[in-house]
Amino acid sequence: MSILVLTSDTLIGTPAAGNLEYNGQFFGTDSNASRAQLQRITQGTAVASTSGTSIDFTGIPAWVKKITVIFSGVSTNGTSNLICRVGNGSIVSSGYASGAVRTGLGGAGATSTAGYLLSPDNASAVITHGQIVIANISGNSWNATFVLGRSDDGYAYLGGGSLTLGGTLDRVRITTVNGTDTFDAGTVNILYEG
Repeated sequence: MSILVLTSDTLIGTPAAGNLEYNGQFFGTDSNASRAQLQRITQGTAVASTSGTSIDFTGIPAWVKKITVIFSGVSTNGTSNLICRVGNGSIVSSGYASGAVRTGLGGAGATSTAGYLLSPDNASAVITHGQIVIANISGNSWNATFVLGRSDDGYAYLGGGSLTLGGTLDRVRITTVNGTDTFDAGTVNILYEG
């Protein structure tokens, strides 16, 4: 078994085929010695979702092609549905095509153009766990899919949506449709990758 140890954060210039470099990112080369950037998964800083009306993650690098938003025990004090919004310079709150459904008997469904809708029938007692995956289709077009399990009753929220931004995505916000319900439990974090 071989082990590769990277001991320098200095680029070696134009790499020969097969070289690997490290400078905060990983790089590799193909047989034609053209450099390809191989982004590692970067974890954000976890945010306690125990207060406030929104949770923001900003400063997402331009090279990012996939973002995973992770929920652990997230709850709000009201009945307004959960929603995820993205932006470039500021949060975008229109132009989405999204839908969500709740599993189980009498499962409800809903749609939204104001963000990636995450729940069709939220309630103050609902506690959610799971993840939202926001992936780049091409250019500034982004697709979202999600599964959020409800630990209070065993149901789940499922759904997805799409949006084309006017520029490069650099932020994600988790909030509620009315924007005034307050988070009162849990933790939210993101992972992003190229």
